[in-house]
Amino acid sequence: MLLLIGVIFHIAYIFSIFDIYFTSPLVHGMGQHRLSMEPPARRLVLFVADGLRADRLYEPMPSGEDTNGYEAMASDGVRTRAPFLHDVVTRRGSWGVSHTRVPTESRPGHVAIIAGFYEDVSAVTKGWKMNPVDFDSVFNQTKHTWSFGSPDILPMFAHGASDPDRVKTYMYSEDEENFSKEASGLDTWVFERFHELFQQAKVDERVREQLASDRIVFFLHLLGLDTNGHAFRPHSKEYINNIRLVDAGIRQAEKLIDEYYNHDGKTAYVFTSDHGMGNRGAHGDGDPDNTRTPLIAWGAGVRGPTLESHGHDDFSASWGLNKLDRKDVAQADIAPLMASLLGINYPANNVGVLPLGYLQATPEFVARSALTNALQVLEQFRVKEESKRRTEFAFKPYQPMDNMNVQRTLEEINTFIAAGRFAEAENQSMRLIEQCLQGLRYYQTYDWFFLRSIISIGYIGWIAYSLLFIVQTYVLDGQTHHLTSNTIDLVALVFGAVLFTIFFIQRSPAMYYLYAVFPVYFWRETLQKRHVFSAIFAEHATLSRSGQAAGLMLLLVGALELLVSYAYRVFFERRVLSACLLAVALWPFTAPVSFQKHNRGLIGGWMVACASTAIFPALPVEKGDDITLVVAGGIATLVAGALYLVYFGTTMRSAYSKDAVSFKLNLLQLALIVVSIITTADSVHKLELRKGLPELNQIIGWATLALSLGTPLMASAGAQHYLHRLLTIFLAFAPTFVLLSISYEMLFYVAFSALLFCWMLLERRIYAF
Repeated sequence: MLLLIGVIFHIAYIFSIFDIYFTSPLVHGMGQHRLSMEPPARRLVLFVADGLRADRLYEPMPSGEDTNGYEAMASDGVRTRAPFLHDVVTRRGSWGVSHTRVPTESRPGHVAIIAGFYEDVSAVTKGWKMNPVDFDSVFNQTKHTWSFGSPDILPMFAHGASDPDRVKTYMYSEDEENFSKEASGLDTWVFERFHELFQQAKVDERVREQLASDRIVFFLHLLGLDTNGHAFRPHSKEYINNIRLVDAGIRQAEKLIDEYYNHDGKTAYVFTSDHGMGNRGAHGDGDPDNTRTPLIAWGAGVRGPTLESHGHDDFSASWGLNKLDRKDVAQADIAPLMASLLGINYPANNVGVLPLGYLQATPEFVARSALTNALQVLEQFRVKEESKRRTEFAFKPYQPMDNMNVQRTLEEINTFIAAGRFAEAENQSMRLIEQCLQGLRYYQTYDWFFLRSIISIGYIGWIAYSLLFIVQTYVLDGQTHHLTSNTIDLVALVFGAVLFTIFFIQRSPAMYYLYAVFPVYFWRETLQKRHVFSAIFAEHATLSRSGQAAGLMLLLVGALELLVSYAYRVFFERRVLSACLLAVALWPFTAPVSFQKHNRGLIGGWMVACASTAIFPALPVEKGDDITLVVAGGIATLVAGALYLVYFGTTMRSAYSKDAVSFKLNLLQLALIVVSIITTADSVHKLELRKGLPELNQIIGWATLALSLGTPLMASAGAQHYLHRLLTIFLAFAPTFVLLSISYEMLFYVAFSALLFCWMLLERRIYAF
């Protein structure tokens, strides 16, 4: 019964993480806000180089790096991977670093850029193209948007548009996204389709009329860098050459637009990325390599380079751009920038702050743009506040905004603008935006304390309930009398009814009721059987002094506190694990001297296993590919398995008749490890030769993975020796490690498994001593 309750409890409480931290901050019902003044740009071109790190673009090209036939010299004499964009930074535009939020994935990144809105972390589970964004975006406010690129990104904005004909998509096939081959051809395809659009305008009057409109956007999604980053890593020549290709493509795209529109100077350009790329060819977490992306803007309405050394740090010290102002932004700030340049409505759910330093316009235009941004965010705050007010029990408003006279603040801003005091109007608007954003955060986390309190009480109740069961069953052997209290039942009933009433008033999800059931039940059971704890304490106090009992309790509390502090520290410093493993290596020396004399070999093996395992937490997380280490780990596994079968197998089979089947099963597992080593080595070799991943290797890999993981189920667990069972499990997961490792992971698996082997032997020897 305890096991069943525990499984249900933990499954239910896993969902509490999503209800607390991963709820969408999205609200609906806001009005639209736009600047009524004439915008500086009639059209805007948005380039998103998917997976591009800021440093890979901005840093100068190292001497000796192959240019692969591309131009490398910028107009100021600097050798760079992106000479055209470098010239834009130094001569024509504004630049900086766009800081993304986790998860650093493509969907949340594009939503932040185009809608000015940060989806909650669970958005990565929503899928891609057939799951359109359910909120407003820059594209939705344009007259026409042409988007070119990946079928993973474009459809979600096209299908989410209020007018399906407003957003036109040009996509390549999903089959083109091959992570085992060089992928810059995806970007070439995008640039070619972009050129074809303007060729089509020469013969298609409808397209020509649309291109002549104002408030239009061209969106070029360039996926090649992300694909090459995954396949070859961001330091590879494939990734670097892809940057050069993108730079050359943007140069040609600007030239095409200038010629088509007769150099009218009404085109704004924005170049950025949805996320970066870690050294291991992965992204998703909050590593700075993943969160720091480039932002370059130029053209109509964009301020040129500012000769001020502001905004720089160690990250940009080596880029050679220290004389230019670095204007960093949050990723969501790009959406209001594009809306301001085009003079369209700000996306209704935008939480971005207009980066005023990027605008080149009259002071009145900049001040009124800041006011429009403030009005749009304020509208969102008011809707969010009203939504909470209608449903929350004992509602508490956000105090700073409640104390602020918002109407008076808006009147002051308009007065400043009318009087020509534009800087003061901008500052006042920025302060209002900041207060509104903090208010939105306040209402987003409004229920956190209440829910986290219930969950915490539930977990503590589960600990008490489990401890109660263990003490009653295994310590007191059930020799206690169960005396129930009606008062406790009444209190539990009232407490549960109060929680259910609050949830009903607040229209809470059904899972909230389940969250409340567990702490009420656990604590009701614990308090009803509190005499069990009294009995064990009394028994302990009878056998020893009361002071010793109290000291034991203090020692237990101290140990728990140390455990919590240790677990917390490990999240930030992995080497703590190494120190702990080295300390645990000395554990056998706490045993009697006679035990140590009779088990010197085992103690030595334990210390070696601890020291070997302690090496790995001290190694850097960022590591390159090394197939030699993978193969070495696989061979070490084969040797360990073979030695076990040679030295222990005969004895095991004679003592346990059914182990003959398991012995043959272990031989099969060893064969699967050999297959996984050969398959992995051959796959790496083929990928290094740029031949792609052979289909035969894929089939063998998946088959090996499935068969190896199923082998423990084929063994007769009840008849197996405990060490033989451990060997079966160890060998079962080895092919998975070989197939998925890129460096020393397999060696860690061997060392850790050896540690478990020695631990089991030591515990058994100590118990029998």
